[in-house]
Amino acid sequence: MIQKEDYMRRALALAGNGCGHTSPNPMVGCVIVKNDRIIGEGWHAYCGGLHAERNALKNCTEDPSGADLYVTLEPCCHYGKTPPCTEAIIQNKIRKVYVGCMDPNPKVAGKGVEILRKQGILVETGVLEAECLRANEVFFHYITTKTPFVAMKYAMTLDGKIAAVTGDSRWVTGEAARSYVHALRKRYTGIMAGIGTVMADDPLLNCRTEAGVDPVRIICDSCLRIPLDSQLVKTAGKIPLIVAGVPARWTEVQQEKEKALLAAGVTVLHSPGEKTVDLPWLMRELGTRDIDGILLEGGGELNGAALEAGIVQKVYAFIAPKLIGGTGAKGPVGGKGLEKMCEARALTDIEIQQLGQDICISGRLGGV
Repeated sequence: MIQKEDYMRRALALAGNGCGHTSPNPMVGCVIVKNDRIIGEGWHAYCGGLHAERNALKNCTEDPSGADLYVTLEPCCHYGKTPPCTEAIIQNKIRKVYVGCMDPNPKVAGKGVEILRKQGILVETGVLEAECLRANEVFFHYITTKTPFVAMKYAMTLDGKIAAVTGDSRWVTGEAARSYVHALRKRYTGIMAGIGTVMADDPLLNCRTEAGVDPVRIICDSCLRIPLDSQLVKTAGKIPLIVAGVPARWTEVQQEKEKALLAAGVTVLHSPGEKTVDLPWLMRELGTRDIDGILLEGGGELNGAALEAGIVQKVYAFIAPKLIGGTGAKGPVGGKGLEKMCEARALTDIEIQQLGQDICISGRLGGV
């Protein structure tokens, strides 16, 4: 007999269909079951579109009255771009609702479940809760802080180097790991790097797995060193590019450079301070622009600064089984560093997967 976890697992799989399209909304999947048979399925396909519950009800092959509904996130109970899902559930006379996890959005936050129960509908919460929480970790962080969820990603050799002593870094990992990174980029609204990465690699920082879901590119560049003929600037008209600089360090040269960048379609943000980009300020600013999640693909210095600023929530470490050595070869995290091992911030909710010959260790950063 199929268990409730199996139906919720199916709902989670459906939710994944919205990956890269629902931001800043969550990814949600829904399954409707009657007489031990699935009679309707749906997911939230894009921001502004019907929610998963309404799509599943619309797709039912028979009358859903008396059926059970499985949904990965608590049903909404407020009017937004679409009517409340609680209303549709009640109108269709659903018998019982199984909820994966509660919605921390202050507009919902338990109210959806309360409304259903008051209407005599049975509700069970916490079905595959950990999996459902992980699926929307970006949304949960953003809706409660109004700043982006930041995942730091880096690739290194087995001896902890991100590049050779010459700076050459193509390629640390194999094709399977690099393909996974492009799929990972699809999960985030923005991708951030430092000017050092731009000058060294002239990256495009796009997503090559599917058209139409390229993330916003964000570059930390205090002195506006970004070349006007870089791939990033040349494609700014098609793929959004944000450059964060520090005007306190600019001369007339940078002021003229800013005009050229703006003419090319680049958004230039003015960070407060006198030296480097104020990362907490930048996160708040990006949050106002509906950028709910960022994949940080910086070099050692930007990664170190991000950790010291406390803006990182997750880490993806790709490790290649190769050794290159070199005292001068750079590692993935720079900055001042910690003085004692006992001060280290440990990862939690750890996942380990093999990608070709490489491995990826990911987890939430403790204390965030």
